[in-house]
Amino acid sequence: MPRSRTRNAPETRAAILEAARQRFASEGFDASLSSIVADAGITKGALFHHFENKQALYLEVWTNLQTDMARDTQKAALANRSPDDPYQAILAGCRRYLEWTTRPDFQRIVLIEGRGVLGMTEWMSNERDVGREVVRSAIGYLVQRGLIADDRASTLSVIVQGALHGAGLALARNIDGVTVDSICCALDSMLRQMK
Repeated sequence: MPRSRTRNAPETRAAILEAARQRFASEGFDASLSSIVADAGITKGALFHHFENKQALYLEVWTNLQTDMARDTQKAALANRSPDDPYQAILAGCRRYLEWTTRPDFQRIVLIEGRGVLGMTEWMSNERDVGREVVRSAIGYLVQRGLIADDRASTLSVIVQGALHGAGLALARNIDGVTVDSICCALDSMLRQMK
C-alpha cells in the first residue's frame, strides 16, 4: 500500500473522509476499514490516529454530508428571496434539499442507514442541530414577513422538517412514483396554508 509521507494531517483526514464517503455510499456501514484505508492510500494506524472507530468515521461523513446539504439549501433559499413572493425562498430551499435526497451517497449514508448506525439518540441530536436550524431559518423569514405567527414557528419548523425527511425517504425508496416536482408542488400548497 502506498504511503505518502508528504501528506499533512488535514490532507490525510480529507482523503480518509472521501474514501469513506465513497465506500459507505456504495457498500453501507458494512464497508471494511481495510478497503477505506486502501482507497485513501494510508495505513490503519493513520486512520485510527484521526478516528476512534468506524462509527466515529461514519458520524463525521454523515455530518459533513448534512452540513454540505444545509449550506447548499440555505444558499438556494437566499438566492430566491423575493419581495413579491416570500414563499419562493423556502420553496427553493426545499427543492434543493429534495435534490440532495436523490444523490446515492446522501440517500444511503444520511437517509437510509444513518439512524441505524448512529442510534436514535445520536441521530436525533445531529438531525435537530443541522436540519431543523435550516428549516427554522426559512420559517423565520416568513415570520419576519408577517406570514406566520411567531408563536407557531417552532412547531411548524418541526412539521416541515418531518415532511421533508419523509419526502426524501420516499424519493430514496421510489415510493408511489413520487418525484421532486410532485413533492415541491404539494409543499407549495402546504406551506402557503400555514399561518
